[in-house]
Amino acid sequence: MTAFPLEHVVESQQFDRDLLETVFRTADRMKADLAGKRSLAKSLDGKIMASLFYESSTRTRFSFESAMLRLGGSVITTENAREFSSAAKGESLSDSIRIMNGYADVIVMRHNEAGSAVRAAEVSAIPVINAGDGAGQHPTQALLDMYTIVDAFQRLENLKIAMVGDLRYGRTVRSLSYLLTKYANVELIFVSPQVCKMEKDIKDYLEKNNVPWREESDLSLVAPEVDCIYMTRIQKERFHSVDDYQAAASKYILSLDCVETMKKDAIIMHPLPRVDEIPKEVDSDPRARYFEQAQNGLYIRMALLYLLLQKN
Repeated sequence: MTAFPLEHVVESQQFDRDLLETVFRTADRMKADLAGKRSLAKSLDGKIMASLFYESSTRTRFSFESAMLRLGGSVITTENAREFSSAAKGESLSDSIRIMNGYADVIVMRHNEAGSAVRAAEVSAIPVINAGDGAGQHPTQALLDMYTIVDAFQRLENLKIAMVGDLRYGRTVRSLSYLLTKYANVELIFVSPQVCKMEKDIKDYLEKNNVPWREESDLSLVAPEVDCIYMTRIQKERFHSVDDYQAAASKYILSLDCVETMKKDAIIMHPLPRVDEIPKEVDSDPRARYFEQAQNGLYIRMALLYLLLQKN
Protein backbone atom coordinates (compact mmCIF):
# COMPACT_ATOMS: atom_id res chain seq x y z
CA MET A 1 0.00 0.00 0.00
CA THR A 2 1.29 3.45 -0.93
CA ALA A 3 2.24 5.48 2.13
CA PHE A 4 -0.53 7.78 3.30
CA PRO A 5 0.76 11.31 2.60
CA LEU A 6 -0.99 13.19 5.41
CA GLU A 7 0.54 13.75 8.83
CA HIS A 8 -2.66 15.28 10.21
CA VAL A 9 -6.31 15.51 9.15
CA VAL A 10 -7.44 19.05 9.96
CA GLU A 11 -9.40 20.33 6.93
CA SER A 12 -11.19 19.05 3.84
CA GLN A 13 -8.89 20.94 1.45
CA GLN A 14 -6.17 18.39 2.20
CA PHE A 15 -7.98 15.73 0.16
CA ASP A 16 -7.78 15.35 -3.60
CA ARG A 17 -9.64 12.69 -5.58
CA ASP A 18 -6.88 10.10 -5.32
CA LEU A 19 -6.70 10.52 -1.56
CA LEU A 20 -10.48 10.32 -1.25
CA GLU A 21 -10.46 7.07 -3.20
CA THR A 22 -7.76 5.69 -0.90
CA VAL A 23 -9.86 6.49 2.17
CA PHE A 24 -13.03 5.05 0.61
CA ARG A 25 -11.31 1.81 -0.48
CA THR A 26 -9.87 1.41 3.00
CA ALA A 27 -13.29 2.07 4.55
CA ASP A 28 -14.76 -0.63 2.28
CA ARG A 29 -12.11 -3.01 3.60
CA MET A 30 -12.95 -2.08 7.19
CA LYS A 31 -16.65 -2.66 6.57
CA ALA A 32 -16.02 -6.04 4.95
CA ASP A 33 -13.58 -7.11 7.65
CA LEU A 34 -16.02 -6.20 10.41
CA ALA A 35 -18.77 -8.15 8.69
CA GLY A 36 -16.48 -11.17 8.25
CA LYS A 37 -14.62 -10.73 11.56
CA ARG A 38 -11.34 -10.94 9.69
CA SER A 39 -7.83 -9.54 9.73
CA LEU A 40 -7.87 -6.01 11.13
CA ALA A 41 -8.72 -6.78 14.75
CA LYS A 42 -5.13 -6.29 15.99
CA SER A 43 -3.71 -3.99 13.30
CA LEU A 44 -3.22 -1.11 15.77
CA ASP A 45 -2.30 -3.24 18.76
CA GLY A 46 -0.18 -1.18 21.14
CA LYS A 47 -1.30 2.19 19.74
CA ILE A 48 -3.11 4.71 21.97
CA MET A 49 -5.64 7.32 20.84
CA ALA A 50 -6.26 10.42 22.97
CA SER A 51 -9.87 11.52 22.61
CA LEU A 52 -9.73 15.22 23.58
CA PHE A 53 -13.19 16.78 23.37
CA TYR A 54 -13.77 20.36 24.49
CA GLU A 55 -17.36 20.21 23.20
CA SER A 56 -20.08 17.60 23.65
CA SER A 57 -20.38 14.76 21.15
CA THR A 58 -22.06 11.40 20.76
CA ARG A 59 -21.53 10.04 17.25
CA THR A 60 -18.10 11.50 16.55
CA ARG A 61 -16.52 10.67 19.89
CA PHE A 62 -17.98 7.18 20.24
CA SER A 63 -17.37 6.24 16.61
CA PHE A 64 -13.71 7.26 16.88
CA GLU A 65 -13.30 5.39 20.15
CA SER A 66 -15.10 2.34 18.77
CA ALA A 67 -12.95 2.54 15.63
CA MET A 68 -9.73 2.51 17.66
CA LEU A 69 -10.88 -0.35 19.87
CA ARG A 70 -12.02 -2.43 16.89
CA LEU A 71 -8.56 -2.00 15.37
CA GLY A 72 -6.98 -3.35 18.53
CA GLY A 73 -5.78 -0.02 19.93
CA SER A 74 -6.51 1.65 23.24
CA VAL A 75 -8.24 4.91 24.16
CA ILE A 76 -7.66 7.59 26.77
CA THR A 77 -10.45 10.11 26.86
CA THR A 78 -12.14 13.16 28.31
CA GLU A 79 -15.63 14.14 27.26
CA ASN A 80 -15.51 17.71 28.56
CA ALA A 81 -11.97 18.98 28.39
CA ARG A 82 -13.02 22.56 29.10
CA GLU A 83 -14.03 21.48 32.62
CA PHE A 84 -12.17 18.24 33.23
CA SER A 85 -8.68 19.01 31.96
CA SER A 86 -6.01 21.57 32.76
CA ALA A 87 -7.77 23.95 30.34
CA ALA A 88 -9.97 24.75 33.33
CA LYS A 89 -6.83 26.01 35.07
CA GLY A 90 -5.83 28.16 32.14
CA GLU A 91 -3.48 25.82 30.29
CA SER A 92 -3.07 26.79 26.63
CA LEU A 93 -4.14 24.48 23.83
CA SER A 94 -0.56 24.21 22.55
CA ASP A 95 0.71 23.14 25.96
CA SER A 96 -2.07 20.55 26.28
CA ILE A 97 -1.21 19.10 22.86
CA ARG A 98 2.50 18.91 23.68
CA ILE A 99 1.68 17.07 26.91
CA MET A 100 -0.63 14.61 25.11
CA ASN A 101 2.21 13.85 22.68
CA GLY A 102 3.91 12.01 25.53
CA TYR A 103 0.88 9.85 26.28
CA ALA A 104 -0.65 8.87 22.93
CA ASP A 105 0.06 8.01 19.30
CA VAL A 106 -2.80 10.06 17.81
CA ILE A 107 -5.01 12.89 19.07
CA VAL A 108 -8.65 13.22 18.03
CA MET A 109 -9.78 16.68 19.07
CA ARG A 110 -13.04 18.58 19.09
CA HIS A 111 -12.75 22.22 20.08
CA ASN A 112 -15.05 25.23 20.31
CA GLU A 113 -12.75 27.57 18.34
CA ALA A 114 -12.44 27.59 14.55
CA GLY A 115 -8.84 27.00 13.52
CA SER A 116 -7.93 25.17 16.71
CA ALA A 117 -7.08 21.90 14.93
CA VAL A 118 -4.58 23.66 12.65
CA ARG A 119 -2.97 25.29 15.69
CA ALA A 120 -2.80 21.93 17.45
CA ALA A 121 -1.20 20.25 14.43
CA GLU A 122 1.47 22.94 14.26
CA VAL A 123 2.90 21.88 17.65
CA SER A 124 2.17 18.15 17.53
CA ALA A 125 4.66 15.45 16.59
CA ILE A 126 1.87 12.85 16.44
CA PRO A 127 -1.16 12.95 14.12
CA VAL A 128 -4.01 15.32 15.01
CA ILE A 129 -7.48 14.59 13.63
CA ASN A 130 -9.98 17.44 13.64
CA ALA A 131 -13.26 16.15 15.08
CA GLY A 132 -14.91 19.58 14.68
CA ASP A 133 -13.54 23.04 15.43
CA GLY A 134 -16.28 25.47 16.33
CA ALA A 135 -18.00 26.81 13.22
CA GLY A 136 -14.90 25.97 11.17
CA GLN A 137 -14.62 22.47 9.76
CA HIS A 138 -15.44 18.82 10.40
CA PRO A 139 -13.43 16.95 7.75
CA THR A 140 -14.14 13.40 8.94
CA GLN A 141 -17.88 14.12 8.82
CA ALA A 142 -17.45 15.34 5.25
CA LEU A 143 -15.59 12.15 4.36
CA LEU A 144 -18.35 9.95 5.73
CA ASP A 145 -20.93 12.12 3.97
CA MET A 146 -19.14 11.61 0.66
CA TYR A 147 -18.88 7.88 1.37
CA THR A 148 -22.64 7.76 1.98
CA ILE A 149 -23.37 9.61 -1.26
CA VAL A 150 -21.15 7.38 -3.38
CA ASP A 151 -22.71 4.30 -1.77
CA ALA A 152 -26.18 5.54 -2.73
CA PHE A 153 -25.42 6.63 -6.32
CA GLN A 154 -22.20 4.75 -7.18
CA ARG A 155 -20.81 8.09 -8.27
CA LEU A 156 -20.02 11.59 -7.05
CA GLU A 157 -20.37 13.36 -10.41
CA ASN A 158 -23.56 14.78 -11.94
CA LEU A 159 -25.40 15.43 -8.68
CA LYS A 160 -27.57 18.25 -7.44
CA ILE A 161 -27.49 18.68 -3.66
CA ALA A 162 -29.58 20.94 -1.43
CA MET A 163 -28.00 22.01 1.86
CA VAL A 164 -30.69 23.14 4.26
CA GLY A 165 -30.74 24.93 7.62
CA ASP A 166 -27.80 26.43 9.50
CA LEU A 167 -25.26 27.00 6.75
CA ARG A 168 -23.49 29.89 8.45
CA TYR A 169 -22.37 27.99 11.54
CA GLY A 170 -22.66 24.47 10.09
CA ARG A 171 -19.12 23.09 9.90
CA THR A 172 -20.40 19.89 8.27
CA VAL A 173 -21.80 21.65 5.19
CA ARG A 174 -18.72 23.84 4.92
CA SER A 175 -16.41 20.83 4.87
CA LEU A 176 -18.66 18.90 2.48
CA SER A 177 -18.73 21.86 0.08
CA TYR A 178 -14.94 21.78 -0.17
CA LEU A 179 -14.89 18.08 -1.05
CA LEU A 180 -17.69 18.30 -3.62
CA THR A 181 -15.59 20.68 -5.74
CA LYS A 182 -13.40 17.69 -6.65
CA TYR A 183 -16.12 16.20 -8.89
CA ALA A 184 -17.67 17.25 -12.18
CA ASN A 185 -21.17 18.58 -12.74
CA VAL A 186 -22.07 19.02 -9.09
CA GLU A 187 -24.53 21.81 -8.27
CA LEU A 188 -25.27 23.11 -4.77
CA ILE A 189 -28.48 24.79 -3.65
CA PHE A 190 -28.37 26.62 -0.33
CA VAL A 191 -31.69 26.83 1.55
CA SER A 192 -31.45 28.71 4.82
CA PRO A 193 -32.91 31.46 6.99
CA GLN A 194 -31.55 34.93 6.27
CA VAL A 195 -29.41 34.87 9.42
CA CYS A 196 -27.90 31.47 8.52
CA LYS A 197 -26.75 31.91 4.94
CA MET A 198 -23.61 30.19 3.70
CA GLU A 199 -20.55 32.36 4.29
CA LYS A 200 -18.79 34.19 1.46
CA ASP A 201 -15.56 32.19 1.74
CA ILE A 202 -17.34 28.99 0.70
CA LYS A 203 -19.20 30.72 -2.13
CA ASP A 204 -15.94 32.19 -3.39
CA TYR A 205 -14.26 28.78 -3.22
CA LEU A 206 -17.09 27.20 -5.23
CA GLU A 207 -16.86 29.90 -7.87
CA LYS A 208 -13.08 29.55 -8.07
CA ASN A 209 -13.58 25.84 -8.76
CA ASN A 210 -16.44 26.37 -11.23
CA VAL A 211 -19.10 24.73 -9.06
CA PRO A 212 -22.52 26.31 -9.69
CA TRP A 213 -24.53 27.30 -6.64
CA ARG A 214 -27.62 29.31 -5.87
CA GLU A 215 -29.67 30.35 -2.86
CA GLU A 216 -33.36 29.58 -2.41
CA SER A 217 -35.82 30.24 0.37
CA ASP A 218 -38.53 27.63 -0.36
CA LEU A 219 -37.56 24.03 0.39
CA SER A 220 -40.75 22.64 -1.15
CA LEU A 221 -39.79 24.11 -4.53
CA VAL A 222 -36.27 22.68 -4.35
CA ALA A 223 -37.12 19.16 -3.12
CA PRO A 224 -38.37 17.69 -6.44
CA GLU A 225 -35.24 18.64 -8.41
CA VAL A 226 -32.39 17.48 -6.20
CA ASP A 227 -30.66 14.14 -5.74
CA CYS A 228 -29.86 14.75 -2.09
CA ILE A 229 -31.34 16.91 0.65
CA TYR A 230 -28.78 17.50 3.39
CA MET A 231 -30.66 18.80 6.42
CA THR A 232 -28.92 20.48 9.36
CA ARG A 233 -29.93 21.52 12.84
CA ILE A 234 -30.26 25.21 13.73
CA GLN A 235 -27.46 25.34 16.29
CA LYS A 236 -28.67 27.40 19.21
CA GLU A 237 -25.25 27.23 20.90
CA ARG A 238 -23.57 29.05 17.98
CA PHE A 239 -25.87 32.09 17.91
CA HIS A 240 -24.81 35.35 19.53
CA SER A 241 -28.36 36.75 19.50
CA VAL A 242 -31.53 35.14 20.88
CA ASP A 243 -33.56 37.07 18.33
CA ASP A 244 -31.50 35.66 15.46
CA TYR A 245 -31.92 32.13 16.79
CA GLN A 246 -35.67 32.51 17.17
CA ALA A 247 -35.90 33.90 13.63
CA ALA A 248 -34.21 30.74 12.31
CA ALA A 249 -35.55 28.01 14.58
CA SER A 250 -38.07 25.59 13.03
CA LYS A 251 -38.13 27.51 9.77
CA TYR A 252 -37.27 24.51 7.60
CA ILE A 253 -38.89 21.16 8.35
CA LEU A 254 -38.74 18.26 5.91
CA SER A 255 -42.34 17.09 6.17
CA LEU A 256 -43.68 13.83 4.74
CA ASP A 257 -45.54 15.84 2.12
CA CYS A 258 -42.26 17.40 1.03
CA VAL A 259 -40.51 14.01 0.99
CA GLU A 260 -43.23 12.62 -1.28
CA THR A 261 -42.26 15.16 -3.96
CA MET A 262 -38.63 14.01 -4.03
CA LYS A 263 -37.18 11.76 -6.71
CA LYS A 264 -37.62 8.07 -5.96
CA ASP A 265 -33.87 7.50 -5.92
CA ALA A 266 -33.01 10.68 -4.00
CA ILE A 267 -31.57 10.50 -0.50
CA ILE A 268 -32.03 12.43 2.74
CA MET A 269 -28.99 13.08 4.91
CA HIS A 270 -28.39 14.74 8.27
CA PRO A 271 -25.21 14.88 10.40
CA LEU A 272 -27.36 14.53 13.55
CA PRO A 273 -28.41 15.27 16.20
CA ARG A 274 -31.75 16.51 14.92
CA VAL A 275 -34.32 18.60 16.73
CA ASP A 276 -37.52 19.01 14.72
CA GLU A 277 -36.19 19.51 11.18
CA ILE A 278 -36.86 15.89 10.19
CA PRO A 279 -40.01 14.40 11.78
CA LYS A 280 -39.60 10.82 13.02
CA GLU A 281 -42.22 9.55 10.57
CA VAL A 282 -39.74 10.23 7.77
CA ASP A 283 -37.34 7.64 9.23
CA SER A 284 -39.12 4.71 7.57
CA ASP A 285 -38.89 6.23 4.08
CA PRO A 286 -36.25 4.35 2.03
CA ARG A 287 -34.72 7.68 1.01
CA ALA A 288 -33.74 8.42 4.63
CA ARG A 289 -30.01 7.62 4.96
CA TYR A 290 -29.01 9.50 8.10
CA PHE A 291 -28.68 6.48 10.40
CA GLU A 292 -26.67 4.63 7.75
CA GLN A 293 -24.66 7.86 7.38
CA ALA A 294 -23.81 7.77 11.09
CA GLN A 295 -22.79 4.10 10.85
CA ASN A 296 -20.49 4.95 7.94
CA GLY A 297 -18.61 7.19 10.36
CA LEU A 298 -17.22 4.07 12.03
CA TYR A 299 -15.74 2.70 8.79
CA ILE A 300 -14.30 6.05 7.68
CA ARG A 301 -12.72 6.71 11.05
CA MET A 302 -11.29 3.19 11.22
CA ALA A 303 -9.80 3.83 7.78
CA LEU A 304 -8.22 7.15 8.82
CA LEU A 305 -6.73 5.77 12.04
CA TYR A 306 -5.34 2.78 10.15
CA LEU A 307 -3.85 4.91 7.36
CA LEU A 308 -2.32 7.47 9.75
CA LEU A 309 -0.90 5.00 12.26
CA GLN A 310 0.25 2.11 10.09
CA LYS A 311 3.21 4.20 8.93
CA ASN A 312 4.18 5.33 12.44
